[in-house]
Amino acid sequence: MLNLDTLFPGEIAKPERGLYAPADDGSGGTGSTRPIPLGGAVKEADFYGPFAEWLKNDLGEVNTAIPLGGAALKSKWGTPDVVGTYKPLASHLIKFPVEIVSAEIKTDPQAPVVAFGQAVAYRLFSTKTYIAMPTTLTEEDQGRLESLCMLFGVGFVLFDLKKDAPNFSIRMRAQRFYPDMFYVNEFARRLSQYNAKLFEDLFG
Repeated sequence: MLNLDTLFPGEIAKPERGLYAPADDGSGGTGSTRPIPLGGAVKEADFYGPFAEWLKNDLGEVNTAIPLGGAALKSKWGTPDVVGTYKPLASHLIKFPVEIVSAEIKTDPQAPVVAFGQAVAYRLFSTKTYIAMPTTLTEEDQGRLESLCMLFGVGFVLFDLKKDAPNFSIRMRAQRFYPDMFYVNEFARRLSQYNAKLFEDLFG
């Protein structure tokens, strides 16, 4: 990460973590009151679609996966960035219950604890949950997060902060758990009310 405030101390200031602004120009203020966001060209949402495709086509955890994210379901702890389902196909001789797979994606390497908390919360309605974090995560944080994921059965994925080539790599596959059917139905109801087509794509 570039320390622009250190490289150009007379020109750039760092008023907050992850934000840069022009340094004081001697008039008691700065040349601009609008801070410059670090890494503004890359957003978390840029990786939702690619991760959904990777979860389906490369990892083979789901038949169908969709980007969701944000506060689409009006619940921070109940709206995964990506959600998919693994359901029996007509060719399967033995049928099985639909499995919901949820994922939380973070581009901020300072947010592993938040990502972990959200992923664990998704276990209320998900059979499997994943965390995807950037490779810029420190080795110490990678080790701690991997240990937590191992203890709680959460899948762990690393990726490059390149929206055209994220290169997702699996560090740990998620374990299968039985979700609470009350919350499964609550999630399904919210999704159906938000977007009936997405609900049909996942559960139809």
